Order: sequence, then C-alpha cells, then structure tokens
Amino acid sequence: MGNVVTDLVFQPPSSTFIQAHKHFWLQTKTGSRIPAFYIDRNAHLTILFSHGNAEDLGMIYDWFYDFSRQLNVNVLAYDYTGYGKSSGGKVSEENCYADIEAAYDHLIEARNMTTNQIILYGRSLGSGPSCHLARKLSKVGKSLGGIILQSPLMSAYRVALNFRFTLPGDMFANIDKISEVKCPVFIIHGTRDEIVPFWHGQELFLACQIKWRAKPFWVTGGGHNNIEAILREDGSFFEKINEFLDEWCGRQELRSGKKVVSLMA
Repeated sequence: MGNVVTDLVFQPPSSTFIQAHKHFWLQTKTGSRIPAFYIDRNAHLTILFSHGNAEDLGMIYDWFYDFSRQLNVNVLAYDYTGYGKSSGGKVSEENCYADIEAAYDHLIEARNMTTNQIILYGRSLGSGPSCHLARKLSKVGKSLGGIILQSPLMSAYRVALNFRFTLPGDMFANIDKISEVKCPVFIIHGTRDEIVPFWHGQELFLACQIKWRAKPFWVTGGGHNNIEAILREDGSFFEKINEFLDEWCGRQELRSGKKVVSLMA
C-alpha cells in the first residue's frame, strides 16, 4: 500500500536541462545530493521555494528569474530527492522534509541570513515541506518572515476523499500542522482547481491561528496549473504577493527606512 501511495503522490518528470552555472548542490541529512539555484537581488527578503509535482528546477528557473525581479526578492529553489538531477535516495515524504531543511540551512549558514528574512513559498506538493518547516521552526521559537501556500493540500488522502481525521499512512498532513505555525500565512487557491479542490485552501486558512491569517487570494476561475498565467496580464499575481510582503513581512518599513519592529513578537 505504501509504495502505491508514494507512486500516486510523487510524479517526477524526466530531468529538464539547466545550465551547470545556474545551480549548485546541497547535501541532506538523509544522504541525498540535490540541486538548487539561488537568484541574488541583494534584497533583504529571500523566498525559499518548494515546487509542485511533475516539476524540476529546469522548468522553473526562468519564471523565478522574472519573479525575483518583479518583487525585488532573492530566490532559493531546490529539487526534491528523486527529482531532476538529484541522487542518493528515492522520493519520500521524509526526504522532502530533509530537502527543505538542507535548503534552509544553506540560507542560514552559507548566506548568513536570519530566519525572519526567509519567506517559505510552497506550491501544491511543495505546501507539504513548507508547512513542515514552518511548524518545526515555530515550535523552537524561530520566527520566519512568512509562508505563502499556493494551491495547497490538506493532506494527500484528502485530495481524493474528505476525511474528517488524518488516517494512518496519510502524507503531508498540512491540516494538522498549520495551526502550530507562528508566522504570517498567505494562501492562494483557484476556485476551479481540478486537482486539489478549492476547499483545501479554505480549510487550511480557517485552521491557521487568527493572528497570523493574511487575507487569502481566492482566484476566481483559477485551476491548479494556470494561476500565474491567467493573472500575469493584469499584474494582480505580483500585486497580491507584494501586498503580503509589505503588510505582513515588514518590507514597507524597510523601504521607508524606518526601524523594523519584529512582527513575530
């Protein structure tokens, strides 16, 4: 049963080409070697991006190069074990968690960042490792700048059936973790998501602690894989994320030159 669920949840694509100078390597605590890229805008805030299923770094590099320019943020993105050029392990929930922790450690140790300069951003499957790390850091009193969840899932089993409780063997039980996250949470979800139903985003929003709930962005008519495309023409995708970074993550104070008071107190 476990292998069947794993095969359904993880669908790594054939490795997409990415130029050697555009990525580097991270070693995880579970023994995997995973590729990552870092786009440096010399900005105060850094987005730590966890991609969706059937994606790898080669597919998303160009988008995030523009994303970093539009929002004036640095971006670190990484591949999961078993995706892209990674080696040393197989796809699993445990490895995904080790992967994002390796990426976070790189920002702290190699890039000399503080936790509150980091914004986690998980799309679809990437909501799992993002919620995991946000809860883990919250439990030890480390406050992230924020977390963005796009088309997030409550848990893997719930994508197919609306269970009231998390069943044994379920994966990425974000609904059980989000209430323990102590940083601003911004949820984006399409109302016509054909893969992860819209109510997943709604239930995750309601499960957040009230003080950390940023106003969600429900994309009318948006599906699972077309949110960026349908919003790019009117600029509202970047506009909404900019609002979150300014109003919840302290960037407005940085722009004005005011002293930034921690929003996580």
